[in-house]
Amino acid sequence: METSANGGVRAPAASATTARHLPSPDCSAPPGGDGPDGGCDLVTVPARQGLEAVDILRRTAAPAVGPVLHDGECDTLGFLVPSGTADGWDMPGSACTQTAGRGLRIPAEPPVRGSGWLLPPGDTDEVTDPEVLREALGEAARLIEAADSCR
Repeated sequence: METSANGGVRAPAASATTARHLPSPDCSAPPGGDGPDGGCDLVTVPARQGLEAVDILRRTAAPAVGPVLHDGECDTLGFLVPSGTADGWDMPGSACTQTAGRGLRIPAEPPVRGSGWLLPPGDTDEVTDPEVLREALGEAARLIEAADSCR
């Protein structure tokens, strides 16, 4: 975070990858406004692929994964991503939901009844960069396919 001239805290500038992401006109904030004030969307994936992606993201040199939800049955994982991501998300085998039309605010408690935090807010980055997530999900799918073909 950076400090403004009046002593307040400003969000850091958008990364090169999120700067290419185009928010929808009805979103409350562009991707540079991630987190509690800018809102976020939710990318859902099958749990096996999501867990592999979390491992891939956590092994990178810099922390790259934000809060992650799991459903009660542990069938899916949900990655919080910048508001507006849903407009351009096209990763096969996943879905990206624009939450409440203006982006979900990151709550302390899981926002969906019956879900829980795999990686809770505060223990992670504010949200996951969608380009980095896309790469990790692709790598995870390749690893799963290779593992399954060995059986």
